[in-house]
Amino acid sequence: MQRARINNNIRVREVRVIDPDGKQIGILPIREALSAATEFGLDLVEVSPTARPPVCKIMDYGRYKYEQTKKQQEAKKKQTTFQVKEIKVRPKTGEHDLQTKLGHIKKFLARKDKVKVTVMFRGREIALSGRGRELLQQIVIEVEEIAIIEQEPKFEGRTMIMILAPK
Repeated sequence: MQRARINNNIRVREVRVIDPDGKQIGILPIREALSAATEFGLDLVEVSPTARPPVCKIMDYGRYKYEQTKKQQEAKKKQTTFQVKEIKVRPKTGEHDLQTKLGHIKKFLARKDKVKVTVMFRGREIALSGRGRELLQQIVIEVEEIAIIEQEPKFEGRTMIMILAPK
């Protein structure tokens, strides 16, 4: 967070001044703006330094800092985070094992995580790439009501990869 300049740290000749109630006082020389702030018993805080002339508000600086940190915390709460979970299968994975892995995939998708499904081929299994595609297609059919395919199945070396995202 960039620190706002306050009181004597404001280094311009003129500023647009806003009083504590939010009403514009107008463009004043910096000395008059500072004296107006001391009359209110508050600080002169530069709220928009890029404007011409800069906009300064007469307010309690401590309260302003507190409100800014609260805004940042609220923005941080609203950010959604997700993880990419990986499920690995082989072309010869049995039906029961596949159903177990499907349960895990559904659980991950319900938690709003993305799922990377990897079919690993060892040795001569690379000839079974058709079976790997069938496995991935079966997984897509099972989870189509709760997931979308973010990345279609593709080969990367000796593995076939597909990424599913929650709807």
